[in-house]
Amino acid sequence: MARDDWDPDRLPDLSGRRYLVTGSTRGLGFFASLQLAGAGAHVIMTGRNPHRLTTARAALRRQVPEAEVETLLLDTSNLGSVRAAAATARGRTGLHGLLLNAGIVHPPRQREVTRDGHEVVFATNALGHYALAGELLLALAAGRGRMVWVGSMSTVISPMELIDPELENDYTPWRAYVQSKIATTALGLEADRRLRAAHVPIASIVAHPGYATGGRTRGIAGINTPSRGKRFIDNLQAPISQSKERGAWTLVRALVDPLAEGGQFWGPSRGATGRPVPATIPRVARDAELAARLWNYCEHATGTVWPYLKASKTKRR
Repeated sequence: MARDDWDPDRLPDLSGRRYLVTGSTRGLGFFASLQLAGAGAHVIMTGRNPHRLTTARAALRRQVPEAEVETLLLDTSNLGSVRAAAATARGRTGLHGLLLNAGIVHPPRQREVTRDGHEVVFATNALGHYALAGELLLALAAGRGRMVWVGSMSTVISPMELIDPELENDYTPWRAYVQSKIATTALGLEADRRLRAAHVPIASIVAHPGYATGGRTRGIAGINTPSRGKRFIDNLQAPISQSKERGAWTLVRALVDPLAEGGQFWGPSRGATGRPVPATIPRVARDAELAARLWNYCEHATGTVWPYLKASKTKRR
């Protein structure tokens, strides 16, 4: 069980450790990357827009001049992009952590599909991360690392069930978002069950950031520049919201705390806000049979079969 004295502002020394963060150009992904780099980690920042990646890397280096950081183009909605990025990221050394953060928070009003033919929110938030984790499994095993899937408060407060993953029927933006987060939570827990069963030395953990808003987050040029109106509205919600920086605390602790365990679900101590602590797994994500069906769906939809046997035999490097 994790300690109670964890200080998000004083992370353990992460020198010599290598982490990949999806969706690093703004929001939770940027601040998670900043916190990791500040603790000495080598960080691979990823995003789908090269200009935003360059801007994000420069912004991080202004905050941590000595940071070891590289950038990598990655669009989790595009399976070709996922495979190309994974091939580059594997490199010659192990990977100590994979933060599966990228996602669509504000879905389109009408259902859209990717070039691979998948509903765009489910593809971006769930399918792409399932495929990426599988493609990087050997690198994670070599680093004796862990993967962290990003969940959401919506899976706790919504009674929704995961019936039609790609919403071919009854699409709404809210349903698309919630179902994608139910999926990432269920996949993260199912991954841990399968990795344990195959004796693969990788932990899979799910974490959610609470209610983290840009209007309560410090301004950083090119990363977070909320309008006065946004600041005003978000500050009205101060009792139940927190900054993106604090939201990233939970994700980073799940990724680097030596005492965090596979199969755990992490969140802020007060639900929407607070320090990072182990939390109760949402009811909808506890159904192991549903998770197994979802896993098989993702396997066929992406054409990605996780190489458990090879990963279980991978030597540490």
